[in-house]
Amino acid sequence: MEVHQRYGGVVPELASREHVRAIVPVVREALRQADTRLEDLTAIAVTQGPGLVGSLLVGLTYAKALSFAKGIPLIGVHHLEGHIEAALIGVELAYPALALVVSGGHTHLFECTGQGEYRLEGKTRDDAAGEAYDKVSKLLGLGYPGGPVIDALAARGNPRAVRFTSPKLKGNLSDFSFSGLKTAVLRWTEKRRERGDFDARTDSETIDMLASFQNTVIEELLRRAQAAADRIGAKALVVSGGVAANRGLRAAVAKRQWGIPVYFPEPRWSTDNGVMIALAGTRRWMRGQVSGLDLKAQANLPLAR
Repeated sequence: MEVHQRYGGVVPELASREHVRAIVPVVREALRQADTRLEDLTAIAVTQGPGLVGSLLVGLTYAKALSFAKGIPLIGVHHLEGHIEAALIGVELAYPALALVVSGGHTHLFECTGQGEYRLEGKTRDDAAGEAYDKVSKLLGLGYPGGPVIDALAARGNPRAVRFTSPKLKGNLSDFSFSGLKTAVLRWTEKRRERGDFDARTDSETIDMLASFQNTVIEELLRRAQAAADRIGAKALVVSGGVAANRGLRAAVAKRQWGIPVYFPEPRWSTDNGVMIALAGTRRWMRGQVSGLDLKAQANLPLAR
């Protein structure tokens, strides 16, 4: 985080360099904490995509090298499938289910028709929800990542103080759009600054605006998720991704009457982590889905086939 904070977001080249620097000591430390050796592993799971291709290549190349050197099977994993699996530890999911995956790079709705089987129900047409948080945070000088700080400030504000309108989208009713909301926050901020300088962390009007911003994002996510769940006859809802750690989102989901079980990952498994990739890799291993050494990194790898 420290590397990217000065830029207000992830810089792909710097991310790749950090991956190269960290991957060997991180894997060694993970093995040490697990009190195991590479030779004892059944398989090696690795993220194939989607994501920043430079970072994906570092992980994929290292995983292939370990697989080849130790004779351990390689399993390519979809990043978003990992997020979904992180919410299902100890859960026997009923199908069909609806998965809402919300992060800095993704806002997707998937119909889960069976284990490892997905159909794209809807996605963002522009900014992801977490990306909107980061851009608003950068605009107000609140730092990166924006989600945690806005979530904390929003808890102190009035979520009805500023009226932000929801986008009127034609076509797929399960799609999202957050670029208009981001622009509305920009316009509000410009008008506020015309009256003089202010500290976004202490200014009551700004805190109310952030509470309204977060409330609008959450309502948009849940409104479309509930409509999609009703449409497909979902028997369960899975909410995952980095934004799933948002306390405002969790509270709003808990208040809503879904009529079906709702599953979240633990907050520590919400943001990107190795555990979720291991979980998804285990599921694939059990289904006999093993990859070859010709596995390629795919920046825009689709989950739904």
